[in-house]
Amino acid sequence: MRRHLFSARSSRSTVMVAVLGALSLVLAGCGASSGSGGGAGGSGDPATIRVALDWTPNTNHTGLFVAQQMGWFRDAGLNVELLPYNQTSPDTLVGSGAAEFGVSFQDSFTYSKGSGADITSVMAVLQHWATEVAVKADRADITSPKDLDGKTYAGFGGPGEQEKMRAIIRGAGGRGDFSTVTLGTSAYEALYAGQADFTEPFVAWEGIEAQLRGEPLKTFAYTDYGFPDAYNVLLMGNSTWLRDHPDQARRFVQAAQRGYKLGADDPAKGAQLLKDANPGAFTEPALVDRSQQMLAERYLKDAQGRVGPQTLAQWAGFSGFVYDSGSVVGQDGAPVTTRPDFSTWFTNDYLTPAA
Repeated sequence: MRRHLFSARSSRSTVMVAVLGALSLVLAGCGASSGSGGGAGGSGDPATIRVALDWTPNTNHTGLFVAQQMGWFRDAGLNVELLPYNQTSPDTLVGSGAAEFGVSFQDSFTYSKGSGADITSVMAVLQHWATEVAVKADRADITSPKDLDGKTYAGFGGPGEQEKMRAIIRGAGGRGDFSTVTLGTSAYEALYAGQADFTEPFVAWEGIEAQLRGEPLKTFAYTDYGFPDAYNVLLMGNSTWLRDHPDQARRFVQAAQRGYKLGADDPAKGAQLLKDANPGAFTEPALVDRSQQMLAERYLKDAQGRVGPQTLAQWAGFSGFVYDSGSVVGQDGAPVTTRPDFSTWFTNDYLTPAA
């Protein structure tokens, strides 16, 4: 699920269908937003909530679509608009007040927050990295990330991307010397064609997709080589709006959390509700089913079996690494190396306790 800039998914089987409907949905969503006044600082009905998606519908969004399909947003007294991806990152939309909530990622969030974005993480959608270093399964010469020295990385152009790959290779005992070609979503095709040696897919989407197309991958988990874990997918809110509308924020987050919990407890039902909400969007239903099952088994719940909570240790681990790398740029365009108080970047206050 290759995201915009860092980790959104880009399944070739879903993009075209979603794009056909995106223009009319974007126009409708923007029109409704301008009339609702529900944005940060707006004077209209704050119960109208816009949620910016990071890419075309996929299993990163299951909980949102489940809550919508089950009527849980409506039951909470909320009119929730799921805004389709439109080439503007959710971090930008939410930070500017053009959406109240959005789907983000700890890495992109770190760079956005570091540059002054008015955003707060309100829920961890995925508790761990769901991206891994990947090579073609038949590469007998690559049995560890240390074997990637001198190889070519097919990247996505995100800041800090190369520092992460370098740290993982060094953690495996290598030098961290490799070349990079920035290809975006073409990275997977380059890997399949042998034009690049490694990349970093979402194992619960592109990893499964590769199996389905007969191009299986061999992957290496970052944390196996000493790299800090991260919340690969987040639900974030506009900080000003959250401060001004705590009751609506709590009702929205708890309904979304309930949707993600259903997807974690009953992945088959969660996948079906996602497909029902997006008819015709998935030409390979098995991909959705298998992806949701994998997320339920590995990523949606923390060590205590809870959906949504975040910890300071996890924020300080990975985001601290990003700051230490010198790749964060402040509002003035200069590198920022002093770590902020990461406890102010997230909150568990809107979650249902022990969910």
